[in-house]
Amino acid sequence: MGSIGSTNIGESKQLLAEEVFHHIGRQIIDGALAAGERIRDVDVAEELHVSRTPVREALQRLERLGMVTMYPSRYTEVTAVTPETMSQSLEFAGYQAGIAARLAVPRITTAQREKVLTLIAAMQDSLERGRGTSATRWAVFAYLGEHSGNAQHRTLIDDASMVLFRNLRDWVVPSSDRARMGQVYIDFRDAVLSADGDSAERLVRAMYYV
Repeated sequence: MGSIGSTNIGESKQLLAEEVFHHIGRQIIDGALAAGERIRDVDVAEELHVSRTPVREALQRLERLGMVTMYPSRYTEVTAVTPETMSQSLEFAGYQAGIAARLAVPRITTAQREKVLTLIAAMQDSLERGRGTSATRWAVFAYLGEHSGNAQHRTLIDDASMVLFRNLRDWVVPSSDRARMGQVYIDFRDAVLSADGDSAERLVRAMYYV
């Protein structure tokens, strides 16, 4: 594999660490790095043709998100997704997605509202298919987060996206609850259409059982 990007003189070290962070994170999400697998910063640095510093910074950030555990002077290990991890991630996603909806739904333009409706349709389709729940849901709320008008919350959503994709990747709405959830989705669509931020937040939290 080649280098992750050009390394022109003066390129931000922070940007480089960001690229390494996303590279390793994607490998964990995709399963290329499985739970329990060891990561050595020297190997990653050699693979990506970068120094060990941005690799260590990226791994420290992934550890803060709970995706890896670092053992100083030894190696880093990919963590497992446990039922407790999944439950906590579901709760966190519900509250943060609810905030994104509350902030963005009253503010978005007509064109942006149409985009949200398209994303909601994909979310509804995933409910019927019984898979892809988290990915299609988060597409809605990541978009709302981008258009929330609140830079701090947008940054929080960006940082959370990777770990939530990973921890909730295999989560689906229980078959016994799909009829109720389908109505929640319909009501949420109506709230988006009417620019009702309060109702949108309440319905998002209902989606995530919080």
